[in-house]
Amino acid sequence: MPPFTHRLAAAADIPAIRLLMDRSIGQLQRDFLSTAEIAASRAVMGLDTQLIEDGTYFLVESGDRLAGCGGWSARATLYGGDHSQALRDPRPLDPIRDAARIRAMFTDPDFARAGVGKLILSLCEGAARSAGFQRAEMMATLAGEPLYRACGYREIERVAAAPANGTAIPLVRMGKALG
Repeated sequence: MPPFTHRLAAAADIPAIRLLMDRSIGQLQRDFLSTAEIAASRAVMGLDTQLIEDGTYFLVESGDRLAGCGGWSARATLYGGDHSQALRDPRPLDPIRDAARIRAMFTDPDFARAGVGKLILSLCEGAARSAGFQRAEMMATLAGEPLYRACGYREIERVAAAPANGTAIPLVRMGKALG
């Protein structure tokens, strides 16, 4: 396997990012969610293109393959993609008072447990720290929770997001001091 490289995402990357997200949701959630929950999760999970526009969304590649993606934000939105407008809040955060948001992290199933998530998380934390943030928060999936715990994130609360079809999706709001 070629070594991992990383770069900021551009608008031209959006189709490949969406394909990776679809594969990730469909395969990596299987051990944690029912078939109905996986289907419903697509209504809340996905790409927020504001992250690309803000220059805060990273891609990790292995050779010419997209291995993972994820970003951070200085905006109030905690989770959700372009298609979940009700969850979006573009207000800017105050780095002194608020926690940066870790957002839309996905790994291609072919690269699961190969260090992609840790690399993206470290890139996001470093960029948020450089922007003056002292804390980070995220809304984690159950599949992502073990990684985030291993990286020092702690549970703030467990929630159940209910998309339009009424199937609740278990999520975990997590946070960490960036010190």
